[in-house]
Amino acid sequence: MAERAGEVSVYATCPQSKDVPREEYVARVSEVARWSEAAGCDGILVYTDNGLVDPWLVSQLILQSTERLSPLVAIQPVYMHPYTAATMIASLAFLHGRPVALNMLAGGFRNDLVALGDETPHDERYARTVEYTQIVTGLLAGESVTLEGRYYRVRNLSLAPPVPQALRPPVLISGSSPAGLEAARALGATAVRYPKPPGEEDDALEDRSIEYGVRVGVIARESAEEAWRVALERFPEDRKGQITHSLAMQVSDSHWHRQLSEAADARAGDSPYWLGPFKNYKTFCPYLVGTHERVAEEVAAYAARGFTTVILDVPPSEEELRHTGIVLRAAAT
Repeated sequence: MAERAGEVSVYATCPQSKDVPREEYVARVSEVARWSEAAGCDGILVYTDNGLVDPWLVSQLILQSTERLSPLVAIQPVYMHPYTAATMIASLAFLHGRPVALNMLAGGFRNDLVALGDETPHDERYARTVEYTQIVTGLLAGESVTLEGRYYRVRNLSLAPPVPQALRPPVLISGSSPAGLEAARALGATAVRYPKPPGEEDDALEDRSIEYGVRVGVIARESAEEAWRVALERFPEDRKGQITHSLAMQVSDSHWHRQLSEAADARAGDSPYWLGPFKNYKTFCPYLVGTHERVAEEVAAYAARGFTTVILDVPPSEEELRHTGIVLRAAAT
């Protein structure tokens, strides 16, 4: 991946603690982080929700295990005050001399939020995340922050230790809904989408004042037959998973979750676009499956429509990242 076009940022995704035995998790995170760095990724997404270990502690482990990889830390405003989040970012920058990136959350699993006493409606959660992020980024920029917002109020708040310009984090936020796009616009953040097939994204990226990112998995091989064999072995049909997906849909107010759930699986003919893992509740993004060249065409089509960030799914092996690297290098050319 190191030879890919420099204007495209590529993030891998860190394994979730619920998917790895406790005694293996530290070693697994370190291993995947090193694979991702060796493959040329800019960073690695670290999830957060009520059922996972703390993303800041996982990010510390990633920084200790690598030389330049940036954790893309998922930040749920309900979990901590913006001053605490800013302090964590500044502390990691101070200790390691390296930046993290911020994946700002407005949603998450609705039952998780309700369990925490938060029943804020969907669009209002984005408005809250905007206020939260404005406080965080203002503090990191060395400002004395005063905000009399609807959700947060701070007065003459400042941060120590200071964060040098080069170590201040880029900001990403879900941009699948109108409220998410408005939040991205207000923050100057990258709006991350769980995409439709490239040909159906033509009207989605009309506002070129916003940077866009795409969240997608890749399974590519020399032949399409081999790619689909690997894909179906990794993500077989799972009736239990399909039922869990259906139940999750009933309680979710996520725009992207509903959008993908209602989409037809485009796996037909030459199309590499596949929703099987998502609809069997194995992961939360579509996949592109096929030959290196065919998947590269699809990735290049997303880039041509304005996507400048790619967030990959959790890599199952170093070998899989190698194949993904072939795709991304081909897409760049």
